[in-house]
Amino acid sequence: MSTTPARPVTQLASRCLDPLHSGTVRKRLEYALVWPWIKILGLLPRPVARAIGITLGLAVYAVHRRLRRVAMRNLALAFPEMPPRERRRLVRGEFISLGRQLAEVCLFPRYTRENISRIVVYDGFENFERAYARGKGVLFLTAHLGAWELSAFAHSLQGHPLSIVMRSLDNPYIDDLLHRYRTMHGNRTVDKDDSVRGLLSAMRAGETVGILMDTNMTPPQGVFVDFFGFPACTASGLARIALRTDAAVVPGFTVWDSRLRKYILRFDPAVELIRTGDDRADIVANTAKFTRVIEDFIRRYPDQWLWVHRRWKTRPPGQPPLY
Repeated sequence: MSTTPARPVTQLASRCLDPLHSGTVRKRLEYALVWPWIKILGLLPRPVARAIGITLGLAVYAVHRRLRRVAMRNLALAFPEMPPRERRRLVRGEFISLGRQLAEVCLFPRYTRENISRIVVYDGFENFERAYARGKGVLFLTAHLGAWELSAFAHSLQGHPLSIVMRSLDNPYIDDLLHRYRTMHGNRTVDKDDSVRGLLSAMRAGETVGILMDTNMTPPQGVFVDFFGFPACTASGLARIALRTDAAVVPGFTVWDSRLRKYILRFDPAVELIRTGDDRADIVANTAKFTRVIEDFIRRYPDQWLWVHRRWKTRPPGQPPLY
């Protein structure tokens, strides 16, 4: 029998009220809610899992007024001529796309090199091969469009693992679970806040790195370039690394094709870098060029981009907020 004295009630109460402890409890509860959904969806037949994922996405669309409001504001900025009814259709489509991707992520453990082609097909694979053969590394220029989680996963299953630059989730338990799914077949993750050294090392080794560069940034990590006619503070790291290492910058996006009922992993030819000898000007010019590539893809698949993100949150000095 233990002789340890009972912990005073006041001490227990104090611990429960401690912000750090209560935050840990909250995160564990969040994980306890998320984990069963991930496992259940992962066990169901794929059509059923995707139907449930889409239903969950539409449920969030129905109840989350703030996200709908941000998405509608973004669409009004990007497509001022578009009728509100069409904007609402695109926002709804975005949540369908997110729900579909949620199901695919849950199904990752069941995908193999033998069956992945039934889910994702390549378009322009020769563009990746050509860039990789240069031996100076490949930087995938991509965005939160379509099934971005599926891009790296499917590519690794085909024998082409890569590093993925991303920010860790606020919940470490969910982040750890997602990390295990992402890295099942050789992929690695690079923390967004400490990526420069890892990127330089990967390029020197001739490896491949995927970079999502369509989120709002703040100076000095970001520079202002045009995006749908408005200055958007955009990550300049991809341009800096490409100019420094001469790595190939290959646009790569995985989008849902409703006709094929599959995802298409599309690789475009490597972007030709702008080099004038003025380092700062070249960084801005190439970041603008990369952003135009992303905008072009969004215009082609407007119902598959992450409109709920406040992309124009950071404003140039003296300009009023857009949200």
